[in-house]
Amino acid sequence: RGVCDRDGACVTMSAPLVCHGHSRPIVNLEYSQITDDGVFLISSSKDGQPMLRNGATGDWIGTFEGHKGCVWGATLNAPATHGATASADFSARLWNAITGDELHCFQHKHIVKTVCFSQDCQRLLTGGSEKLLRIYDLGNIGAEPYVMEGSPSQIRTAQFTANDSLILSSCADDRGIRVWDVRTNAVVTTLDTATPVTSIEITGGGRYITTADGKNVTLFDAMTFTPIKKWVMEYEVESASVCLEHNRFVAGGKDMWVHVHDMSSGAEIDCGKGHHGPVHSVRFAPDGLSYSSGSEDGTIRIWRTFPEKAGGGGG
Repeated sequence: RGVCDRDGACVTMSAPLVCHGHSRPIVNLEYSQITDDGVFLISSSKDGQPMLRNGATGDWIGTFEGHKGCVWGATLNAPATHGATASADFSARLWNAITGDELHCFQHKHIVKTVCFSQDCQRLLTGGSEKLLRIYDLGNIGAEPYVMEGSPSQIRTAQFTANDSLILSSCADDRGIRVWDVRTNAVVTTLDTATPVTSIEITGGGRYITTADGKNVTLFDAMTFTPIKKWVMEYEVESASVCLEHNRFVAGGKDMWVHVHDMSSGAEIDCGKGHHGPVHSVRFAPDGLSYSSGSEDGTIRIWRTFPEKAGGGGG
């Protein structure tokens, strides 16, 4: 557990793994699913050089080279054989995640902010400043994408859910999360939030949605699209991630700290200090035993969920 400093704040007792390599701010982190080769972590940065790492050790595996502008989003497909990236250079790109080779460049007419593989790995979803959702068929890569119109402002994040039949999206300048039906090309409902949503995470095998907006972290039921629990923080939250197995969530934002809270009470149970700039992204690893944070300072930090159990002599 953490110990308290003179201000009464909880401070972690373990030093995180610090991952260097990016030259500009980290804006997004995503873990792969658990694969036969382990778990991987892919990072997006304003340096335009998305990187792949070992999710457990933080060791650098490779850099996807080719973008000419900030990379705002990066993701891996289910088996972690392919990666996709979204960039300010008006493109999304598909990569071989094993060799690092670029497989295709999907040209857009404005900044691309978010990218997501379908669970069946057959489609790629993009969104950004054009206010359009595009779905590309990776089995017919040269075909025109399926386009979904109607977003009121720049799309900040978008993800497939419900066996790829629905899409969740948030906008930079508008509240709420829109739920799109891919088959009917229409918004079927909107999840209400107080301010624009900066982070969406789908967990529990697709059963739960975790969002961050303003000082709020909300857990929604992905089946009914109703809020299960809402926690109001004392700090601005840009990103949040839950670990259902260990009943805790991690949140990060402008105050440069990485906060861990109990899901039942909302109480802060640990706080990681060390970043020298706002924390833009936090994510729990799939096994819940560690979580990562990416910051304006250009570093990624990997923290142990249970620092007292790690190393020699821990209780």
